[in-house]
Amino acid sequence: MAPVVSKVGIIGAGVSGIAAAKHLTHHNPIVLEASDSIGGVWRHCSYNSTKLQSHRRDYEFSDFPWNDRDNPEYPSHLEILDYLNSYAEHFDVLKFVRFNSKVVEVRFVGDWETIDAGFKPPAGQPAWEVAVQTSGEDTIQWYAFEFLVVCIGKYGDIPRIPDFPHNKGPQVFQGQVLHSLDYCKLDKEAASDLLKDKKVVVVGYKKSALDLAVECADANQGPKGQPCTMVVRTLHWTLPHYWVWGLPFFLFYSTRASQFLHPRPNQSVLRTLTCLLALSPLRHAISKFIESYILWKLPLEKYGLKPDHSFEEDYASCQMAITPENLFSEADKGRIVFKRSQGNWWFNKDGIEFDDGSKIDADVVVLATGYDGKKKLKAILPDPFRSLLEYPSGIMPLYRGTIHPLIPNMAFVGYLESVSNLHSSELRSIWLGRLIDNKFKLPSVDKMLEQTTKELEVMKDTTRFYKRFCISTFSINHSDEICEEMGWTSWRKNTWLAEAFSPYGSQDYLQKY
Repeated sequence: MAPVVSKVGIIGAGVSGIAAAKHLTHHNPIVLEASDSIGGVWRHCSYNSTKLQSHRRDYEFSDFPWNDRDNPEYPSHLEILDYLNSYAEHFDVLKFVRFNSKVVEVRFVGDWETIDAGFKPPAGQPAWEVAVQTSGEDTIQWYAFEFLVVCIGKYGDIPRIPDFPHNKGPQVFQGQVLHSLDYCKLDKEAASDLLKDKKVVVVGYKKSALDLAVECADANQGPKGQPCTMVVRTLHWTLPHYWVWGLPFFLFYSTRASQFLHPRPNQSVLRTLTCLLALSPLRHAISKFIESYILWKLPLEKYGLKPDHSFEEDYASCQMAITPENLFSEADKGRIVFKRSQGNWWFNKDGIEFDDGSKIDADVVVLATGYDGKKKLKAILPDPFRSLLEYPSGIMPLYRGTIHPLIPNMAFVGYLESVSNLHSSELRSIWLGRLIDNKFKLPSVDKMLEQTTKELEVMKDTTRFYKRFCISTFSINHSDEICEEMGWTSWRKNTWLAEAFSPYGSQDYLQKY
């Protein structure tokens, strides 16, 4: 069967995939989606209670505002899916999507001699061939693309499972073990049946684990209800909401003035010294100010959940979460129990045990231990490009969060995290569309690698949790550089006062030519 030839191919139809398709629509891209719907993690990795972590106005496309954007309630995952579908229908993106099309192989067929030469716009010759298997069919269909955009994301699909000593893994446990990814696939009734009147252990303390613990408590309200035990290994700060001592949270981190306090790539020696000597105490004071409010509002010290690190470190690593509304009220009633463990743990037939000798009996153990995004990418990339994922920092060095300087005719959208991942994906999709259309030139490979190295160094110096490509403390500066590269003005607001003290969001980047 002859390959289907197209200029642009996009793998994945999540938030990043549909954003990329919208801004590459003039190339009639082919979007390959393994499932039967768009939405990505919002469709396949959400609980029944999952809600957005921020206001809906902070999670919208620049040219497609929410209908009820002033609604103060955080939208549910179903509302977000409806919004994403409305966006795709409004811009006629769905016609490009081929559902139930799982990518099983990718191979490079371009010119090997140009790999070290840096980015080259598509020139009429295929660079990548992609093998696709359609659900319910045995045959493989090949596609040939001049340019390939990978939007499969870091979450979902491949769970990260802890390593256990020999004969001390899930196989020895007489109860049920599942990953949060498996739990996401359950409908509301099945999820309730799994948890109801069961001794449940949730391993983890990030957003998915916190939500799951509250769902477990809700399912155990009856007279036979059992407490849910959270095994907490690494503590992180959580906010009760986006107000701190009566002030909106964006004042501390999401304005140009607030981000001026933080180190950024490409800053001068004088500014580096200023950040280190003069601004560091102010950053520390702001972090302490926020921590004081959290400790006043949430009983972290009562339950031994106060982190030893600063709030800023969690924010700088994109690991800040909003505390589920009923988490601590359920803990006060004994329906949620916190178990701190900084050592090793393993399974026995009745539950789990720890290297300090303590044990927890369980009927169900849910591993809210994250996803293996690197393994997910390795399954897509062929050699020798797969080896480029073995980067020392743990973060793939992407120029502008999108292009790997040593992987030709390929882009990655959705691998950079910030205050709003939707906004990050949209702006970088705009940048990518203009790049493919040859509307601006990229610097040399060495310059691009130097830039990504600077960004990684800023992340590494700001937080110990730097295993993500997170630009939250210098996101405005990062967007400034993207705008300047595209030929846009970097200051997007109407007055200098708004420029300094109002938050930056997607609406500020509505295309202006």
